[in-house]
Amino acid sequence: MRINIRRLSFQRWLAIIIKEFIQLKRDRLTFGMVVGLPIIQLVLFGFAINTDPKHLPTVAIIADAGPFSRSVIAAMKNSEYFDIVGAVENEREADKLLDRGDVQFVVTIPAGFNRALVRGERPTILVEADATDPMAAGSAVNVLNRLGNELFAPDLPGMRPVVPPLVDLRVHRRYNPEGVTAYNIVPGLLGVILTLTLILMTGLAMTRERERGTFENLLATPTTPLEVMTGKIVPYILIGLIQVCLILAAARWIFDVPMQGSLILLFAVVLLFICANLMLGITFSSIARNQLQAMQMTVFFFMPSLLLSGFMFPFRGMPDWAQAIGNCLPLTHFLLLVRGILLKGNGLEMLWPHIWPIIAFMVVVLGVGLKTFRRTLD
Repeated sequence: MRINIRRLSFQRWLAIIIKEFIQLKRDRLTFGMVVGLPIIQLVLFGFAINTDPKHLPTVAIIADAGPFSRSVIAAMKNSEYFDIVGAVENEREADKLLDRGDVQFVVTIPAGFNRALVRGERPTILVEADATDPMAAGSAVNVLNRLGNELFAPDLPGMRPVVPPLVDLRVHRRYNPEGVTAYNIVPGLLGVILTLTLILMTGLAMTRERERGTFENLLATPTTPLEVMTGKIVPYILIGLIQVCLILAAARWIFDVPMQGSLILLFAVVLLFICANLMLGITFSSIARNQLQAMQMTVFFFMPSLLLSGFMFPFRGMPDWAQAIGNCLPLTHFLLLVRGILLKGNGLEMLWPHIWPIIAFMVVVLGVGLKTFRRTLD
Protein backbone atom coordinates (compact mmCIF):
# COMPACT_ATOMS: atom_id res chain seq x y z
CA MET A 1 0.00 0.00 0.00
CA ARG A 2 1.48 3.26 -1.13
CA ILE A 3 0.76 6.48 0.80
CA ASN A 4 0.65 9.56 -1.37
CA ILE A 5 2.42 12.36 0.48
CA ARG A 6 2.21 15.69 -1.30
CA ARG A 7 5.00 18.13 -1.07
CA LEU A 8 4.39 21.53 0.44
CA SER A 9 3.33 23.89 -2.32
CA PHE A 10 4.03 27.57 -1.78
CA GLN A 11 1.40 28.53 -4.35
CA ARG A 12 -1.37 26.54 -2.61
CA TRP A 13 -0.33 27.93 0.77
CA LEU A 14 -0.38 31.48 -0.62
CA ALA A 15 -3.79 30.87 -2.18
CA ILE A 16 -5.22 29.88 1.22
CA ILE A 17 -3.81 33.04 2.80
CA ILE A 18 -5.32 35.21 0.06
CA LYS A 19 -8.64 33.44 0.48
CA GLU A 20 -8.68 34.21 4.22
CA PHE A 21 -7.96 37.89 3.58
CA ILE A 22 -10.81 38.01 1.08
CA GLN A 23 -13.09 36.42 3.68
CA LEU A 24 -12.07 39.00 6.26
CA LYS A 25 -12.73 41.76 3.76
CA ARG A 26 -16.26 40.47 3.22
CA ASP A 27 -16.91 40.26 6.97
CA ARG A 28 -16.76 43.97 7.69
CA LEU A 29 -17.83 43.64 11.31
CA THR A 30 -14.93 41.32 12.15
CA PHE A 31 -12.50 43.57 10.29
CA GLY A 32 -13.87 46.55 12.20
CA MET A 33 -13.37 44.73 15.50
CA VAL A 34 -9.78 43.84 14.59
CA VAL A 35 -8.97 47.47 13.78
CA GLY A 36 -11.38 49.35 16.03
CA LEU A 37 -10.99 47.52 19.33
CA PRO A 38 -7.25 48.23 19.78
CA ILE A 39 -7.84 51.87 18.84
CA ILE A 40 -10.65 52.18 21.40
CA GLN A 41 -8.47 50.59 24.07
CA LEU A 42 -5.58 52.95 23.34
CA VAL A 43 -7.83 56.01 23.44
CA LEU A 44 -9.66 55.01 26.61
CA PHE A 45 -6.65 53.86 28.60
CA GLY A 46 -4.40 56.61 27.27
CA PHE A 47 -6.69 59.62 27.57
CA ALA A 48 -9.89 58.79 29.48
CA ILE A 49 -8.67 56.71 32.43
CA ASN A 50 -7.36 58.63 35.42
CA THR A 51 -6.92 57.11 38.88
CA ASP A 52 -6.14 60.50 40.46
CA PRO A 53 -9.29 62.57 39.82
CA LYS A 54 -9.14 66.32 40.19
CA HIS A 55 -11.59 69.22 39.93
CA LEU A 56 -14.12 67.43 42.10
CA PRO A 57 -17.35 69.42 42.58
CA THR A 58 -17.50 70.98 46.04
CA VAL A 59 -19.97 73.27 47.79
CA ALA A 60 -19.34 75.38 50.87
CA ILE A 61 -21.43 76.37 53.87
CA ILE A 62 -19.79 79.61 54.96
CA ALA A 63 -21.26 80.97 58.17
CA ASP A 64 -18.35 83.39 58.68
CA ALA A 65 -17.11 85.03 55.47
CA GLY A 66 -13.93 86.54 56.91
CA PRO A 67 -10.41 86.69 55.45
CA PHE A 68 -9.35 83.31 56.87
CA SER A 69 -12.46 81.65 55.42
CA ARG A 70 -11.61 83.06 52.02
CA SER A 71 -8.08 81.73 52.42
CA VAL A 72 -9.43 78.24 52.99
CA ILE A 73 -11.60 78.35 49.87
CA ALA A 74 -8.79 79.84 47.78
CA ALA A 75 -6.32 77.19 48.94
CA MET A 76 -8.75 74.42 48.00
CA LYS A 77 -9.23 75.91 44.54
CA ASN A 78 -5.49 76.28 44.01
CA SER A 79 -4.91 72.62 44.86
CA GLU A 80 -6.83 71.72 41.63
CA TYR A 81 -8.54 68.85 43.45
CA PHE A 82 -11.62 70.89 44.36
CA ASP A 83 -13.95 72.93 42.20
CA ILE A 84 -16.08 75.19 44.36
CA VAL A 85 -19.32 75.10 42.37
CA GLY A 86 -21.29 77.25 44.78
CA ALA A 87 -22.41 77.92 48.34
CA VAL A 88 -25.47 76.59 50.16
CA GLU A 89 -27.36 78.07 53.06
CA ASN A 90 -27.77 75.05 55.34
CA GLU A 91 -26.89 71.43 55.88
CA ARG A 92 -30.19 70.18 54.44
CA GLU A 93 -29.35 71.54 50.99
CA ALA A 94 -25.83 70.15 51.25
CA ASP A 95 -27.12 66.70 52.24
CA LYS A 96 -29.46 66.69 49.26
CA LEU A 97 -26.58 67.46 46.89
CA LEU A 98 -24.48 64.68 48.41
CA ASP A 99 -27.35 62.19 48.25
CA ARG A 100 -27.98 62.90 44.58
CA GLY A 101 -24.27 62.69 43.82
CA ASP A 102 -24.17 66.22 42.41
CA VAL A 103 -21.15 67.11 44.55
CA GLN A 104 -18.27 65.14 46.02
CA PHE A 105 -17.44 67.38 49.01
CA VAL A 106 -19.16 69.80 51.37
CA VAL A 107 -16.99 72.24 53.35
CA THR A 108 -18.53 73.83 56.44
CA ILE A 109 -16.90 76.89 57.97
CA PRO A 110 -18.71 77.63 61.26
CA ALA A 111 -19.81 80.97 62.67
CA GLY A 112 -17.10 82.81 64.59
CA PHE A 113 -14.35 80.96 62.72
CA ASN A 114 -12.15 84.01 62.07
CA ARG A 115 -12.50 85.38 65.61
CA ALA A 116 -11.71 81.99 67.17
CA LEU A 117 -8.67 81.61 64.97
CA VAL A 118 -7.32 85.01 66.02
CA ARG A 119 -7.85 84.13 69.69
CA GLY A 120 -6.00 80.84 69.26
CA GLU A 121 -9.02 78.72 70.15
CA ARG A 122 -8.40 76.16 67.31
CA PRO A 123 -11.77 76.24 65.51
CA THR A 124 -13.09 73.30 63.50
CA ILE A 125 -13.60 73.02 59.75
CA LEU A 126 -15.87 70.14 58.74
CA VAL A 127 -15.37 68.49 55.36
CA GLU A 128 -17.95 65.90 54.32
CA ALA A 129 -16.98 63.57 51.48
CA ASP A 130 -19.09 61.23 49.38
CA ALA A 131 -17.08 58.06 50.01
CA THR A 132 -19.25 55.62 48.05
CA ASP A 133 -16.25 55.44 45.70
CA PRO A 134 -13.20 55.42 48.00
CA MET A 135 -10.78 55.82 45.09
CA ALA A 136 -12.45 59.02 43.91
CA ALA A 137 -12.32 60.68 47.32
CA GLY A 138 -9.08 59.22 48.68
CA SER A 139 -6.51 61.41 46.93
CA ALA A 140 -8.48 64.62 47.54
CA VAL A 141 -8.84 63.83 51.26
CA ASN A 142 -5.09 63.26 51.56
CA VAL A 143 -4.42 66.57 49.83
CA LEU A 144 -6.95 68.26 52.09
CA ASN A 145 -5.19 67.02 55.24
CA ARG A 146 -1.82 68.21 53.95
CA LEU A 147 -3.38 71.50 52.94
CA GLY A 148 -4.71 72.08 56.43
CA ASN A 149 -1.31 71.43 57.98
CA GLU A 150 0.44 73.81 55.59
CA LEU A 151 -2.15 76.58 55.68
CA PHE A 152 -2.78 76.75 59.41
CA ALA A 153 0.49 75.52 60.90
CA PRO A 154 1.97 77.90 63.50
CA ASP A 155 4.66 80.17 62.11
CA LEU A 156 7.89 79.29 63.90
CA PRO A 157 10.86 80.90 62.10
CA GLY A 158 13.97 78.80 61.66
CA MET A 159 12.43 75.46 62.60
CA ARG A 160 9.70 73.06 61.55
CA PRO A 161 6.43 73.36 63.48
CA VAL A 162 6.17 70.77 66.23
CA VAL A 163 2.83 71.89 67.67
CA PRO A 164 -0.63 71.03 66.30
CA PRO A 165 -2.10 73.19 63.52
CA LEU A 166 -4.23 76.15 64.49
CA VAL A 167 -7.35 74.62 62.90
CA ASP A 168 -9.00 71.29 63.64
CA LEU A 169 -9.74 69.91 60.16
CA ARG A 170 -12.24 67.07 60.44
CA VAL A 171 -13.03 64.89 57.42
CA HIS A 172 -16.27 62.93 57.58
CA ARG A 173 -16.50 60.14 55.00
CA ARG A 174 -20.20 59.79 54.32
CA TYR A 175 -21.91 56.49 53.36
CA ASN A 176 -18.68 54.48 53.65
CA PRO A 177 -16.74 55.73 56.69
CA GLU A 178 -14.22 52.88 56.72
CA GLY A 179 -13.54 53.15 52.98
CA VAL A 180 -14.40 49.49 52.38
CA THR A 181 -13.80 48.71 48.72
CA ALA A 182 -16.43 45.95 48.67
CA TYR A 183 -19.17 48.50 49.37
CA ASN A 184 -18.33 50.07 46.02
CA ILE A 185 -17.32 47.02 43.96
CA VAL A 186 -20.02 44.50 44.87
CA PRO A 187 -23.03 46.72 43.99
CA GLY A 188 -21.21 47.68 40.81
CA LEU A 189 -20.74 44.02 39.89
CA LEU A 190 -24.51 43.73 39.85
CA GLY A 191 -24.67 46.01 36.82
CA VAL A 192 -21.56 44.61 35.12
CA ILE A 193 -22.73 41.00 35.32
CA LEU A 194 -26.22 41.83 34.10
CA THR A 195 -24.83 43.86 31.20
CA LEU A 196 -22.52 41.13 29.95
CA THR A 197 -24.70 38.07 30.44
CA LEU A 198 -28.06 39.45 29.33
CA ILE A 199 -26.82 41.22 26.19
CA LEU A 200 -24.77 38.19 25.21
CA MET A 201 -27.56 35.66 25.78
CA THR A 202 -30.20 37.62 23.93
CA GLY A 203 -27.72 38.61 21.23
CA LEU A 204 -27.19 34.95 20.46
CA ALA A 205 -30.89 34.03 20.61
CA MET A 206 -32.11 35.15 17.20
CA THR A 207 -28.86 34.48 15.35
CA ARG A 208 -28.86 30.92 16.70
CA GLU A 209 -32.36 30.36 15.32
CA ARG A 210 -31.37 31.89 12.00
CA GLU A 211 -28.34 29.61 11.71
CA ARG A 212 -30.33 26.50 12.65
CA GLY A 213 -33.15 27.32 10.27
CA THR A 214 -35.85 27.55 12.95
CA PHE A 215 -36.31 31.26 12.35
CA GLU A 216 -38.56 30.50 9.40
CA ASN A 217 -41.10 29.04 11.83
CA LEU A 218 -41.46 32.46 13.40
CA LEU A 219 -41.95 34.03 9.99
CA ALA A 220 -44.85 31.66 9.31
CA THR A 221 -46.70 32.60 12.50
CA PRO A 222 -49.10 35.59 12.60
CA THR A 223 -46.98 37.45 15.15
CA THR A 224 -45.82 41.04 15.09
CA PRO A 225 -42.18 42.09 15.60
CA LEU A 226 -43.06 43.58 19.00
CA GLU A 227 -44.66 40.30 20.12
CA VAL A 228 -41.64 38.26 19.05
CA MET A 229 -39.13 40.62 20.69
CA THR A 230 -40.98 40.89 24.00
CA GLY A 231 -41.78 37.17 24.02
CA LYS A 232 -38.13 36.30 23.62
CA ILE A 233 -36.93 38.49 26.48
CA VAL A 234 -39.33 37.30 29.23
CA PRO A 235 -37.32 34.11 30.04
CA TYR A 236 -34.15 36.17 30.24
CA ILE A 237 -35.83 38.64 32.59
CA LEU A 238 -36.35 35.76 35.00
CA ILE A 239 -32.73 34.70 34.57
CA GLY A 240 -31.60 38.24 35.31
CA LEU A 241 -33.73 38.41 38.46
CA ILE A 242 -32.22 35.13 39.67
CA GLN A 243 -28.75 36.60 39.16
CA VAL A 244 -29.77 39.71 41.09
CA CYS A 245 -31.02 37.65 44.04
CA LEU A 246 -27.77 35.66 44.16
CA ILE A 247 -25.59 38.77 44.02
CA LEU A 248 -27.63 40.62 46.66
CA ALA A 249 -27.52 37.57 48.95
CA ALA A 250 -23.73 37.44 48.59
CA ALA A 251 -23.46 41.19 49.14
CA ARG A 252 -25.44 40.98 52.36
CA TRP A 253 -24.24 37.76 53.93
CA ILE A 254 -20.67 37.48 52.61
CA PHE A 255 -19.43 41.04 52.05
CA ASP A 256 -21.72 42.70 54.62
CA VAL A 257 -22.72 45.50 52.24
CA PRO A 258 -25.22 47.82 53.95
CA MET A 259 -28.70 48.02 52.47
CA GLN A 260 -30.12 51.34 53.59
CA GLY A 261 -32.84 51.81 50.97
CA SER A 262 -35.98 50.07 49.80
CA LEU A 263 -35.53 46.64 48.23
CA ILE A 264 -38.76 47.12 46.28
CA LEU A 265 -37.36 50.27 44.69
CA LEU A 266 -34.08 48.46 44.05
CA PHE A 267 -35.81 45.61 42.20
CA ALA A 268 -37.86 48.10 40.17
CA VAL A 269 -34.65 49.84 39.06
CA VAL A 270 -33.01 46.48 38.34
CA LEU A 271 -35.99 45.38 36.24
CA LEU A 272 -35.74 48.55 34.16
CA PHE A 273 -32.01 48.00 33.65
CA ILE A 274 -32.59 44.36 32.69
CA CYS A 275 -35.15 45.36 30.07
CA ALA A 276 -32.77 47.95 28.59
CA ASN A 277 -29.99 45.36 28.22
CA LEU A 278 -32.33 42.75 26.75
CA MET A 279 -33.64 45.21 24.19
CA LEU A 280 -30.07 45.96 23.17
CA GLY A 281 -29.27 42.24 22.91
CA ILE A 282 -32.28 41.61 20.69
CA THR A 283 -31.26 44.55 18.51
CA PHE A 284 -27.76 43.11 18.15
CA SER A 285 -29.20 39.72 17.23
CA SER A 286 -31.37 41.25 14.52
CA ILE A 287 -28.41 43.13 13.03
CA ALA A 288 -25.81 40.34 13.24
CA ARG A 289 -25.66 37.69 10.55
CA ASN A 290 -24.30 34.96 12.82
CA GLN A 291 -23.47 34.23 16.45
CA LEU A 292 -19.86 35.35 16.06
CA GLN A 293 -20.93 38.81 14.97
CA ALA A 294 -23.42 39.00 17.84
CA MET A 295 -20.61 38.21 20.30
CA GLN A 296 -18.34 40.80 18.67
CA MET A 297 -21.00 43.50 18.94
CA THR A 298 -21.52 42.61 22.59
CA VAL A 299 -17.80 42.98 23.33
CA PHE A 300 -17.69 46.22 21.35
CA PHE A 301 -20.42 47.67 23.58
CA PHE A 302 -19.34 46.07 26.86
CA MET A 303 -15.78 47.38 26.95
CA PRO A 304 -16.64 51.12 26.86
CA SER A 305 -19.41 50.45 29.38
CA LEU A 306 -16.93 48.80 31.73
CA LEU A 307 -14.30 51.52 31.43
CA LEU A 308 -16.43 54.68 31.20
CA SER A 309 -19.19 53.88 33.70
CA GLY A 310 -17.17 54.53 36.84
CA PHE A 311 -16.98 50.88 37.86
CA MET A 312 -13.22 50.41 37.50
CA PHE A 313 -12.03 54.02 37.54
CA PRO A 314 -13.44 57.23 39.08
CA PHE A 315 -16.00 58.73 36.74
CA ARG A 316 -15.20 62.33 37.65
CA GLY A 317 -11.53 61.77 36.91
CA MET A 318 -12.28 61.35 33.20
CA PRO A 319 -12.20 64.22 30.69
CA ASP A 320 -15.44 65.87 29.65
CA TRP A 321 -15.73 63.99 26.35
CA ALA A 322 -15.36 60.64 28.12
CA GLN A 323 -17.98 61.62 30.71
CA ALA A 324 -20.33 62.62 27.88
CA ILE A 325 -19.97 59.16 26.34
CA GLY A 326 -20.35 57.51 29.73
CA ASN A 327 -23.58 59.38 30.41
CA CYS A 328 -25.08 57.77 27.29
CA LEU A 329 -24.45 54.28 28.69
CA PRO A 330 -27.09 52.73 30.96
CA LEU A 331 -24.47 51.10 33.21
CA THR A 332 -23.20 54.52 34.32
CA HIS A 333 -26.59 55.54 35.65
CA PHE A 334 -27.38 52.11 37.06
CA LEU A 335 -24.23 52.16 39.21
CA LEU A 336 -25.29 55.47 40.70
CA LEU A 337 -28.80 54.14 41.27
CA VAL A 338 -27.85 50.91 43.01
CA ARG A 339 -25.17 52.57 45.15
CA GLY A 340 -27.58 55.36 46.00
CA ILE A 341 -30.22 52.88 47.18
CA LEU A 342 -27.93 50.50 49.06
CA LEU A 343 -25.44 52.94 50.60
CA LYS A 344 -27.39 56.21 50.83
CA GLY A 345 -30.98 55.03 51.16
CA ASN A 346 -32.13 57.32 48.36
CA GLY A 347 -35.80 57.53 47.36
CA LEU A 348 -37.43 57.90 43.98
CA GLU A 349 -37.05 61.69 43.95
CA MET A 350 -33.28 61.43 44.32
CA LEU A 351 -33.02 58.63 41.78
CA TRP A 352 -35.13 60.08 38.98
CA PRO A 353 -32.27 62.07 37.33
CA HIS A 354 -30.59 58.70 36.64
CA ILE A 355 -33.75 56.71 35.86
CA TRP A 356 -34.98 58.67 32.86
CA PRO A 357 -31.71 58.28 30.88
CA ILE A 358 -32.12 54.49 31.09
CA ILE A 359 -35.72 54.80 29.90
CA ALA A 360 -34.61 57.04 27.02
CA PHE A 361 -31.88 54.56 26.08
CA MET A 362 -34.38 51.70 26.07
CA VAL A 363 -36.85 53.62 23.88
CA VAL A 364 -34.14 54.45 21.32
CA VAL A 365 -32.84 50.89 21.24
CA LEU A 366 -36.38 49.52 20.96
CA GLY A 367 -37.05 51.76 17.95
CA VAL A 368 -33.84 50.65 16.22
CA GLY A 369 -34.56 47.03 17.08
CA LEU A 370 -38.07 47.11 15.63
CA LYS A 371 -36.80 48.72 12.45
CA THR A 372 -34.02 46.19 11.91
CA PHE A 373 -36.32 43.32 12.90
CA ARG A 374 -38.85 44.28 10.25
CA ARG A 375 -35.99 44.40 7.74
CA THR A 376 -35.01 40.90 8.86
CA LEU A 377 -38.57 39.68 8.36
CA ASP A 378 -38.60 41.07 4.83
